[in-house]
Amino acid sequence: AAEHPSKQEPADGCTAAVTVAYAFAETIFIFPITPTTPLGETADQWAVAGKTNSFGVVPKVQQMQSEAGAVAGGFWTLGAG
Repeated sequence: AAEHPSKQEPADGCTAAVTVAYAFAETIFIFPITPTTPLGETADQWAVAGKTNSFGVVPKVQQMQSEAGAVAGGFWTLGAG
């Protein structure tokens, strides 16, 4: 089998999660709480920088003021298709 050069770099759980989420999302709802704050900050930085996801789209990052708002945002995004 041919060797494929891979680009591997160590990542913590937040970095791994935001990388996958960003790659497949059109809209990202964030609610900044201490353990997951890097997720939202990273997604926001990538969107501001114009980084596209797997579909060639820059996801819209929306910060919510409560956990309920973040859940409702996800719910309505799924409903809207």
